Amino acid sequence: MNLRPALAIGTAVLAAVVGTVGADASGIVAASPASAAEDRSDLVSSRPAVQVTNRELRRVDSIELDAESLVFRDGDDTVADVSMRDSRSTVDLLGRLLGTPSRTQTAAGDGGACFPAGTTSTWGGAIRVAALRTPAAVGNAVEIRVLKSSVRTRIGSRVELTGPGGVQVGDDVADELHDAPAADKESYGSGDARAWQLLLEPGWEASDDDGPRSEHDADADTHADERHGDGDDEQGSNGVSALTDDTEVTVIGAPMPVHARRSC
Repeated sequence: MNLRPALAIGTAVLAAVVGTVGADASGIVAASPASAAEDRSDLVSSRPAVQVTNRELRRVDSIELDAESLVFRDGDDTVADVSMRDSRSTVDLLGRLLGTPSRTQTAAGDGGACFPAGTTSTWGGAIRVAALRTPAAVGNAVEIRVLKSSVRTRIGSRVELTGPGGVQVGDDVADELHDAPAADKESYGSGDARAWQLLLEPGWEASDDDGPRSEHDADADTHADERHGDGDDEQGSNGVSALTDDTEVTVIGAPMPVHARRSC
């Protein structure tokens, strides 16, 4: 299977079993990087590694999905910055803040050729975390999709859900699409079904276990259409991306590569 996202129209897609693929409210589906990879279970803690008090959690008013972490904030203050290598802390904090999620157990391939085995948890139809049974080669133990601009906590307050730079589901990103280099965006469909994937922040390189990339390849946008699917080019530009219906954001997800050519 090629990793280029497939375009499918219809809200029924969201009702299907989902996890490593992201789907927006219009049914636009994007494949994530190959997640059924080498055993990296040493990266997943046996219990939550991030310790946050209930008092601190009650003050959280926004959650930001970055390239390799989920950041819980109280105004401008960071309450917790949870690595996507730590599935237990990710699910634990979201559960304590948002309440009990709906859960789906999946076997490898249940949701498509690149779908990993694991547990998918969804809170309020707004944020979905697929905890992988075996961490991916690039190191992530979860794959996260943000499907709404906010979600209600277990005590009834609202928490804003954003991507890097405050981008939210429902935002119009026409200017960002216009300004982005070719290596950071990809167009799907045509006419009335036109859609985009826009890389918001790079990260998740298989050869880089220490954190997100500090910069893009200087020639990435120039040669984006000249890649031949060999070596690092097969993975494209990975990180956190936005999927759009025309120019309106429908899903924010990580990891989610742009211009990836490598199959599962």
